[in-house]
Amino acid sequence: MQCRFTTMAAVPLLVCPPFLCADTLAPVVVTAERVAQTADASLASMTIIDSQDIQDSQAQSLPELLRSVPGLSLSNSGGLGQISSVFLRGTNSNHVLVLIDGIKVGSATTGSTAFEHIPISQIERIEIVRGPRSSLYGSEAIGGVIQIFTKKGKGPVKPRVSLGMGSDQTYQTTLGLSGGNKQAWFSTNVSGIETQGFNSCTGDPNGGGCWTHEPDKDGYQNISGQVRAGYRFANQSEVDIHWLRSDGENEYDGSFQNQSDIMQQVLGAGFKFFPTDSWSLSLKAGRSWDEADNFKDDVFSTHFETQRDMLWVQNDIEIDENHLLLFAYDYQNDQVDGGTTLYPVTSRDNHGVFGGYLGDFDQHNIQLSVRNDDNAQFGNHMTGNLAWGYRYNQALRFTASYGTAFKAPTFNDLYFPHYSNPNLKPEESQSIEIGLKSTQTWGTWAVNLYQTDLEELIAYDADISAPRNIETAQIRGLEAILERQWAHWKLKTNVTLLDPKNKSNDTLLPRRAKKSLNISLDRKFQQFSIGTSMYAVGKRYDDVDNTRELNRYITLDLRAAYQMTEALKLQARLHNIFDKEYETASYYQQAGRDFFISVHYQP
Repeated sequence: MQCRFTTMAAVPLLVCPPFLCADTLAPVVVTAERVAQTADASLASMTIIDSQDIQDSQAQSLPELLRSVPGLSLSNSGGLGQISSVFLRGTNSNHVLVLIDGIKVGSATTGSTAFEHIPISQIERIEIVRGPRSSLYGSEAIGGVIQIFTKKGKGPVKPRVSLGMGSDQTYQTTLGLSGGNKQAWFSTNVSGIETQGFNSCTGDPNGGGCWTHEPDKDGYQNISGQVRAGYRFANQSEVDIHWLRSDGENEYDGSFQNQSDIMQQVLGAGFKFFPTDSWSLSLKAGRSWDEADNFKDDVFSTHFETQRDMLWVQNDIEIDENHLLLFAYDYQNDQVDGGTTLYPVTSRDNHGVFGGYLGDFDQHNIQLSVRNDDNAQFGNHMTGNLAWGYRYNQALRFTASYGTAFKAPTFNDLYFPHYSNPNLKPEESQSIEIGLKSTQTWGTWAVNLYQTDLEELIAYDADISAPRNIETAQIRGLEAILERQWAHWKLKTNVTLLDPKNKSNDTLLPRRAKKSLNISLDRKFQQFSIGTSMYAVGKRYDDVDNTRELNRYITLDLRAAYQMTEALKLQARLHNIFDKEYETASYYQQAGRDFFISVHYQP
């Protein structure tokens, strides 16, 4: 028996055996194994944030939305639009691979993704997979993968309008139009946000933070647009195209630069067809851009631009109703342009081939993947992942997995003037994990234990004023997750215990808290709803030597919504109601108590 269904994936139509999609009411995910399967069938530790979650959270930015994810730590250099770094399961911020509609994004120079500039108003759904995934996606996926799916139209053609205002003279507007049926769909949106911000940095001119004292407000503005469209032919073949662009202007404090004009863009297209009833073939191609013009007091300083081209071909072959094979080829080309900053090497190719297997044996499930990457600068790297699941009964399942991953040094690591080392080796990791998950009529709970050993870590060495492969690390962690819904109440909570050790000097890796707790509670009263979220984070250190401590903190948010008519909703949020002062990076103050009110129209 076969099961075909539509998902919100980059390449939506996939063939899946019953053991992968038996429960069509469960959320369908594609990131964990590069094939469509229900969240319950996947053996990976993952979190799904859907459009309703995004709307209910009333988050103003993607970093704010992600901060409640289990195993995820967030560092931010101030308010909206300021640099935000994501640490997944204690790994480095550039150990997280980020995809938008299946296309890899991020800077080839820094190796990280500017989450702060990805517009939350254009997002339909997010899948966060925790744990190594280099055997599926190649370099960078040491800590995990975050895949963002842009809005996809459905139902009758209808407009979408959103207006909001709040503290620090913050204003936000979104306009959209979408529609679709089983054969065709489209979605187009444009949005803008502007804020005067606040003085985010209290730096010491003699050293620390932004190395200057500029007691002014650090404003931010961003305009973004999104288009996505697709068509399904009579033979069930399907084409899907998408485009997203974000242009922003960011003000900050700095002794060399204090303003940036940024542009992020991703364009892609996918095609899916079925040579036979049991064989599906997917093609995907796209390009992502990352650009920044930097200024000091309105005087031009530097320009950086990176471009990534991607192409992949994937075959999904169903052997029978309980066994599926995957074979794929990936191509990636990175190019950099530093303007007046000259890089001796400005382009790098990577060719990747991988195979996978998903099998069901009564109460046992096996998921296996093996990949080889041929990098133009660093040669061949073999990675793999093996996961096993045992379903004790319909409500309880045990999982165990082992995976390896690697990350190639960035162009900045290798070639940036006065801060580079052309002799760097790729970083490598080995991870093991065991987990227990229960799905009941009242909700779900899960516990995951894991350990990641990293070798050839790239870290800055003050003795040579450049990065070196001098450190190793071992990260041990525990994630406990509980989600429960009863009557009109909904509870989501998770706790993370982390021991992120730098083994070379027995210190803690910077900006990762050893303890964190997230609690979200919501209640509906017919047309009215209220909710609260609490974030508790233990102490951390801001530097590799553990000399600058970041104090623990607890913040509490309140939110409310009123469904005025079937199409009109009013929302209000009060953030950090106790006006807690705290930092996630030394010298960079986070927002105090603030509010935001918005109205949304969608028939």
